[in-house]
Amino acid sequence: MRKYLLLLLAATSSLCVLLIPQPSLGDEIPKIAWRRPLGQPLENPGVRKNKSDIDDGYWQGAPVGGFGAGTFSRTYRGDFARWHLKSGVHKYVSVPANQFAMFQQVVGEPAGTARVLMTDHPRNGELSSWQWDYPVGAGEYAALFPKSWYDYKWDKFPAHVVLEQFSPVLPGNYKESSYPVAVYRWHAENPTNKPVTVSVLLSWTNMNGWFRTYTHDFQSALSQGNQNHFRQEDVTSSGTMKGIVFDRNRADGVLNEWDGEFSVAALQSPGVEIFYQTEFLADGDGKSVWAPFSKDGTLANSDTPWVSASEKIGGAIAVRFTLQPGEKKIIPMVIAWDFPVVEFGQGRKWNRKYTDFYGAGGGNSWAIARDGLLRAKEWSDAIDAWQQPYIKDDSKPEWYRGMLFNELYTLTDGGTFWGRQLNSGHNGPATFALLECFDYAYYGTLDVGFYASVALLKFWPTIDKQVLREFAQTVPREYPELGLWVAKTQETGNPVLHKRKKIGAVPHDLGVPEGDPFISVNEPGWQDTNDWKDLNAKFVLMVYRDYVLTGKTDKEFLREIWPAMQAAMTYLQQFDHGGGIPENSGYPDQTYDSWIVRGVSAYCGGLWLAALRASEETARVLGENRSAEDYHALFQKAQKTYIDKLWNGEYFLYDAQSEYRDSIQADQLAGQWYANMTGLGDLVPKEMQVSALKKIFANNVMKFGKGEMGAANGMSADGSIIRDNEQAQEVWVGTSFALAALLLSEGLKDEAYHTAQGIHHVIYETKGYWFRTPEAWDDTGNFRAPMYMRPAAVWAMEITRPSSH
Repeated sequence: MRKYLLLLLAATSSLCVLLIPQPSLGDEIPKIAWRRPLGQPLENPGVRKNKSDIDDGYWQGAPVGGFGAGTFSRTYRGDFARWHLKSGVHKYVSVPANQFAMFQQVVGEPAGTARVLMTDHPRNGELSSWQWDYPVGAGEYAALFPKSWYDYKWDKFPAHVVLEQFSPVLPGNYKESSYPVAVYRWHAENPTNKPVTVSVLLSWTNMNGWFRTYTHDFQSALSQGNQNHFRQEDVTSSGTMKGIVFDRNRADGVLNEWDGEFSVAALQSPGVEIFYQTEFLADGDGKSVWAPFSKDGTLANSDTPWVSASEKIGGAIAVRFTLQPGEKKIIPMVIAWDFPVVEFGQGRKWNRKYTDFYGAGGGNSWAIARDGLLRAKEWSDAIDAWQQPYIKDDSKPEWYRGMLFNELYTLTDGGTFWGRQLNSGHNGPATFALLECFDYAYYGTLDVGFYASVALLKFWPTIDKQVLREFAQTVPREYPELGLWVAKTQETGNPVLHKRKKIGAVPHDLGVPEGDPFISVNEPGWQDTNDWKDLNAKFVLMVYRDYVLTGKTDKEFLREIWPAMQAAMTYLQQFDHGGGIPENSGYPDQTYDSWIVRGVSAYCGGLWLAALRASEETARVLGENRSAEDYHALFQKAQKTYIDKLWNGEYFLYDAQSEYRDSIQADQLAGQWYANMTGLGDLVPKEMQVSALKKIFANNVMKFGKGEMGAANGMSADGSIIRDNEQAQEVWVGTSFALAALLLSEGLKDEAYHTAQGIHHVIYETKGYWFRTPEAWDDTGNFRAPMYMRPAAVWAMEITRPSSH
């Protein structure tokens, strides 16, 4: 009780009247946050290049939910529409009864104003009694992940109200960062000379049973057995938590993926009243909710639940308070959920990470909600403290500082998994993986993680090391079953098969949601990745990077993975045709998996050079001097071959033998990027690096999209766009950020920020890709593969040398 008393005092301390002058609530939103008028449409937004890709439009908002907890998001129109609660599955449907609404009335006036806080309305007549269509532009949306804000400014609302939204995603935090909770702190102030009554409504649909399928919609949603119940708890002698738990009938002794709860709740305290409507028809006219709420901001306090026979049922709470002239209050509300089981396509079940702290029974959403209410201020302050150094760093552009945090959204919202096999106990670390994207739903994709994991390493290094341990465990193993090589099958017209994974090959991925991920790795697909020339080198570099950038103290981490590093390097040497460097095999055998490469290549060759240096340094750290000397000798031989075959006096050729050999590849110095980041030194002479970077900037950046779209992957030697290959003529967001980081590390600051600003321009200013950042776009700005993980590489611009971490 003492613990909860202290927490409640912290949570409710801001409910008292502030007696000193304060800035406007909107002024408290960080200046570097990205902003957009509420509900304002975007002219000429980007659209998908391929009809098979997901394209939900530009209305997206910042997500809520912790690592592996499942996430959802509310658009900047105000509707809850994006659902990533089933692991690895994307659903995009606006659910009409999931809403915030507001009532305001000047005390003494005959009537108030009530409005759903959404700049749109349902299309099928649901909740027809509710007042929809909050005015477009009557306020502003702002985001600085993990926070976002809705700043409501409507002349019919006399009080100024700002909604602050977040989940407790915090750096170096491996507990609260996993929580399935969304905190909504309502900041209200009365700038008038009369008292104003404010009431905030939160309505929710019982969505238990809705997340069973791999489709992008709720066409197969089942509501049978769903029921809601009102709950209240005296968390201290001076405050009561009240809310609604959304539950369902469950089979005895069975816990399925769709078994669990939602809870919505708030704190009642002196001057703050809570009202409730336990159940209503979520697709009916909604009068039982709207009639009392629109009259005086109350609800009927009805607690007569029923069990759904298939109908959609909702519940609602309202929090009402009165502001005296000049008074400010902060009122917390929460949505919590508890769906502890993840079941992948082949039937294996896992428990989500947060169950380490709340148990795995699926009936703990109320306890999670309680912590959200009592710790709302604590968590909000912790997020602010994390972001404050970046907010205050005026040496870097505001647009860049805002983008840094907003591109972190993919670490929670991109289909992330974090959990343990069912009944495996809590011994040892949980399994973690980012999803490449929902269109290419591979867990942990290593060639992409080479870029994206920089952000994970910077703030959650323990997780990143665990991911590399999981990859290391697969290296000595063979997975003999055969799968279809799709690209080669299309090329030949006949089925071409390949082994799932060979001994010594680093897998492309850790599996797919529809399969048996983390058990059956390296899912067969577009290419046979066993013979890719980048994966093994990237794995070695990522291990050494994690060692260096966490202080060079974790020798046990290096020692544990060293055998896998050596095996990975040995495996690649089979493709060395005498020059000391693996050669590409005449198909797209690297991350640019539709771009043919043959012979010695700038990209894979440079990664090999860096991996040799990383292996040499690792051997020295571990006292294996003979191995270090062998790697050093091989590096010298490979370096000579690399320069002799690829350097043309200005830049490194794309490769030595393909039809694209003269192309200027933006990512040609990816190995040097890692070498600079980890202190491995010059892989090629400094003057060659600088010359190549200037050539890339002059062509891939400045001659593509007027220099305002990032770096094109490839450009012809004459500076024209390569039109006969889809990937060559694309900008890849994550690789552009890697290039910008390399430019920074070489002292080319203006070129670095110009490159990155082109990315910001497309995402946040012209094409509407916020919170769905794609892998790629072409010179029209149209995209491929949204919600991609590689763009998290923007954080590489903050790690350009070992000492900067």
